[in-house]
Amino acid sequence: MTPGGLKVGFIGLGIMGAPMALNLRKAGHTLFVASRSKVPPAFAEAGATICTNATEVARRADIVITMVPDTPHVEDVLFGENGVAKGLKPGQLVIDMSSISPMATKAFAQKINALGCDYLDAPVSGGEVGAKAASLTIMVGGPEAAFERARPLLAAMGKNITLVGGNGDGQTTKVANQIIVALNIEAVAEALLFASKAGADPAKVRQALMGGFAASRILEVHGERMIQRAFNPGFRIELHQKDLNLALQGAKELGVSLPHTASAAQLMQSCAAHGFAGLDHAALCRSLELMARHEIAPAPG
Repeated sequence: MTPGGLKVGFIGLGIMGAPMALNLRKAGHTLFVASRSKVPPAFAEAGATICTNATEVARRADIVITMVPDTPHVEDVLFGENGVAKGLKPGQLVIDMSSISPMATKAFAQKINALGCDYLDAPVSGGEVGAKAASLTIMVGGPEAAFERARPLLAAMGKNITLVGGNGDGQTTKVANQIIVALNIEAVAEALLFASKAGADPAKVRQALMGGFAASRILEVHGERMIQRAFNPGFRIELHQKDLNLALQGAKELGVSLPHTASAAQLMQSCAAHGFAGLDHAALCRSLELMARHEIAPAPG
């Protein structure tokens, strides 16, 4: 461990969590890990300590990070039978980097605070590529002092790191991010489907659009996925469905109408109904293609 390294616990070693945790180890921090599934061999090779459960992680680390799929998973990891809360001592810091309910996050923070510990919600954007490259965008909610304490760890995992407000505000920002991403994927899918159905080459159409005002990261990355039929998951449809459901649930509570978010959620539901829930969210185009009886591009080869 390099001088100044921290004792960090990391729970949840999936597509996103595993590279994020390994980047913490590369930055010189002592790492204690646990996961519902088998811990990848890379962690033992990197010198991480593999723990039996979340309670043990909390007992051995000073700062505990969670990165799991959904709100119930976070609640179980934090407060379940072998949860983080049972291993915490006053003065520790818990950072949840999952994408979950803002309202539940505020309740979780209050329960952790009652144990004499600080809590940050710090969801991320950037997908598997960003997780591996340590270039994630990280949206943080919580006390400023806790944010400053966590900053060296966040900087080892991401580039654009912003304290947006109090507990829950990080999750609210992530929901807003997911609305924008979903609607951009839908727009790119509709545009490329329209061009392809009209007889144009979708690859050349995309290339032309990348030089104009319609250019976007979604058109660049997910437009290419649609054309190449490369739907192996970086971020699964079922997880984006969860995020859009959080948006629509929050909108209902706030009395706000989000009609196009609802439309994107329905297209993802159609994908799930056709067995595509485990594909990358770029595969949202499949629901539009099924309605049109036309694919944007044939599979390579």
